[in-house]
Amino acid sequence: MLTTRHGVRPLGAADLDAFLALARRDPVVNVFADYRATTTNLEPRWLGGEMWGRFEAGDLVAACHVGANLVPVSATADDAAAFAERALARGRTVSTIVGPQDAVRTFWNGVASSWGQPRESRWDQPHLELAAGPLVAPDPLVRRTTREDMPELYPACVAMYTEEVGVSPEYGGGADLYRARVTQLINRGWSFARFDDQGRLVFKAEVACATPYAAQIQGVFVPADLRGLGLATAGMAAVVQLVRREIAPVVSLYVNDWNTTARAVYERVGFRETARFATVMF
Repeated sequence: MLTTRHGVRPLGAADLDAFLALARRDPVVNVFADYRATTTNLEPRWLGGEMWGRFEAGDLVAACHVGANLVPVSATADDAAAFAERALARGRTVSTIVGPQDAVRTFWNGVASSWGQPRESRWDQPHLELAAGPLVAPDPLVRRTTREDMPELYPACVAMYTEEVGVSPEYGGGADLYRARVTQLINRGWSFARFDDQGRLVFKAEVACATPYAAQIQGVFVPADLRGLGLATAGMAAVVQLVRREIAPVVSLYVNDWNTTARAVYERVGFRETARFATVMF
């Protein structure tokens, strides 16, 4: 049922068309939520949570993915505040709040007093897009990975995740689940890497989610002793070329504002900022 005050309720399969119309007002920024909706049909058992919708005069005006990640979709400040009120009644079940900066900030202000101290907050994350070919030459040795690459690929994925998030994905017994996730990306053709003549991984990146409109990149990594040699720039150019040719026409990602090295790489490849994201991690 709708909450009387704010018109918020969980969405279901019958709401899929309305939700996709909402998300696709900005199909690149909302690629994660669009992907989750289309692959789960908004069924809670597949979502691993819920998709909330906010309605005005019977029309869906905003949404909020509530699974492991909480992600506002096309949410104004009023929408985010309404979702925060519902979240307070539910209690915190998510590990991350992520999405457009203003909506995340408003939501967090609404729940901060009861959700506890976050492990880390990243309030300025440029959201970047590229809808054309790369501006630099792609590395011709970047390719899709296979299961045979796991001895090199998996440790690189763990190292990248640990460096980026601040905690190992294997912490607390999570190794099997994380290995399954890496394998899933390989099977989908969403994992890319370059290996040197000795078989060592020297660059990697993955597609985190994709729709017919956009693909979001994650996990860009070069081993520490090989950084500054141009591997990331040429590698990302190759990933952009492969993804745009075979997965989706627009490539996106978001990056920490303070990571000037990565931002310079993406700028050289041709990415441009289109929005600001924020992430609160528990």
